[in-house]
Amino acid sequence: MTASEPTILASCGGLNAGAWSDSVYGPLLHHAIALADVQGRAPRVTHINTAGGDQRHVEGAELEAARAAGVEATHLRMFPHPNIDDIRAHLLRQDVVWVSGGSLVNLLAVWRAHGLDRLLTEAWQAGVVLAGGSAGALCWHEGGTTSSFGPEITAVADGLALVPGSLAVHYDSDPVRRPAHHRAVTDGTLPDGYALDEGVGLVYRGRRPAEVVAERPRAYAWRVERDGGGVRETLIEPRVLGQEYAAA
Repeated sequence: MTASEPTILASCGGLNAGAWSDSVYGPLLHHAIALADVQGRAPRVTHINTAGGDQRHVEGAELEAARAAGVEATHLRMFPHPNIDDIRAHLLRQDVVWVSGGSLVNLLAVWRAHGLDRLLTEAWQAGVVLAGGSAGALCWHEGGTTSSFGPEITAVADGLALVPGSLAVHYDSDPVRRPAHHRAVTDGTLPDGYALDEGVGLVYRGRRPAEVVAERPRAYAWRVERDGGGVRETLIEPRVLGQEYAAA
């Protein structure tokens, strides 16, 4: 755990399709590892797939991608029960915790039932980089918009609140998400916050937004703020991640 201060990467990214393998670590996942600034050994990444129900076939793709990236990867499962005896010690040994997508609501419920929310907060404060995509990005905020209850996008306002404000994901790929998020911010269900296109990540240092990065050009983040009877969106141009990540 080598980040110089508590660090979070909230993103719409993770594994990408590989050229010679099923999956590879995408640029955003590589960037999470870079944020940990590991020196002299293989980075340690633990994957948490609670939001997707800890499906084993997903783990195989992640482990394959980790081997190709030179990463020491593990999985923390909560289904059907925790697979690690001392979760606290395991998390504090990691450089990055990567949380995958699925149901935000189920993730929050299971983590709180097992006290994982508190352990992740401790790890974050100790310098472990917390990161993830979709539900794995929403969870760190005060709240966000999600399809956890079905096809209709709804607001969930009881996130972990490690960082302030709300988040929307898949902003450019799912046409129902933008208006649903606007409604939730307009009526005060969710506070002001950010929205992410596919392939975009928002880096927090402590509780402060520090940088916006992207896997590709013409993908954006947005500042979304309540403005009278509606919202005001401000486009944020990200830094496109370098070719060293694209080729990794």
